[in-house]
Amino acid sequence: MKRLGKYTILFERCPAILGHAAVGGKKEAEGPLARDFDQTFLDSYLAQESWEKAESTLQTEAASLAIRKAGLEKQAVSMIFAGDLLNQCISSTFGLRNMEIPFLGQYGACSTMAQTLAMSAIMVESGAANYACAVTSSHFCTAERQFRTPLEYGSQRTPTAQWTATASGSAVLGMGRGIRVRHVTIGRIKDFGVTDVANMGAAMAPAAAQTLLDFFTDTATKPADYDRIYTGDLGEVGSSLLHELMQENGVKLENHQDCGLLLYDCALQDVHAGGSGCGCSASVLCGHILNRMERGDFKNILFMATGALMSTTSSQQGESIPGIAHLVHLQADS
Repeated sequence: MKRLGKYTILFERCPAILGHAAVGGKKEAEGPLARDFDQTFLDSYLAQESWEKAESTLQTEAASLAIRKAGLEKQAVSMIFAGDLLNQCISSTFGLRNMEIPFLGQYGACSTMAQTLAMSAIMVESGAANYACAVTSSHFCTAERQFRTPLEYGSQRTPTAQWTATASGSAVLGMGRGIRVRHVTIGRIKDFGVTDVANMGAAMAPAAAQTLLDFFTDTATKPADYDRIYTGDLGEVGSSLLHELMQENGVKLENHQDCGLLLYDCALQDVHAGGSGCGCSASVLCGHILNRMERGDFKNILFMATGALMSTTSSQQGESIPGIAHLVHLQADS
């Protein structure tokens, strides 16, 4: 493992994704990626007493499935990196507390899947972990209650608003054959002064552009060198802005897709500008994307999850919304 350029880490042994799983809710089961989920639930409570407990259950199921698909027992996992959108990451801590795996909580807002995947890869590559698990989640109802208004209020959603996914994704990394982590680029915080909490795409797009540019500079590569470039829940607004920002820097993205636009049918499912939430890019990666790579559709992709680093307190105090984006380069074995 060594530094490549200024912002990128190059893995020499290249940890592999040994098992992965995606779970989702009713809306996700009705979307275009329904077949890529390992498990879906039709009840938003998941037979629990609260939405928060339901989200914890999403993480429990996703992590357990990924570990099982890796052919491991949970006792074999050296550490688990997990995070979510709720205060103090309660979905992760309560969802994983009975697994008795050494736990490191993460917060990167909707970029958390890329962050946990990067940390897992670093630990396995360094030898600090034999196996490491990355997992994150979100839930439409818990996010609305914390960040916006109670569902009972029935507030009008603006066209730029995105729908928080009720979903979770998990991946288990170790040494072996499979889809390997080749590079990781840790993003820098970018803040262009966006204050609209219903326009996450605009807040995150500058960070996405910066991280992509940093990666291409460090690796001396270009978009055409990759089968696909996936971003995490920029949605329609953020994706359009990303393309504009990249073109301003002389880079044209012709092979880009956004997880927030893949997860739902925006026209038929009334999600406005697309999907969002930690579970959005996590479930699309750990279901749809990795499934396609295993089938041989793609061999070389960039996965870049994006996050809006806001809180209810900062928003109520009139602060702008800082953005972050972390990138993971994945390659399938020949």
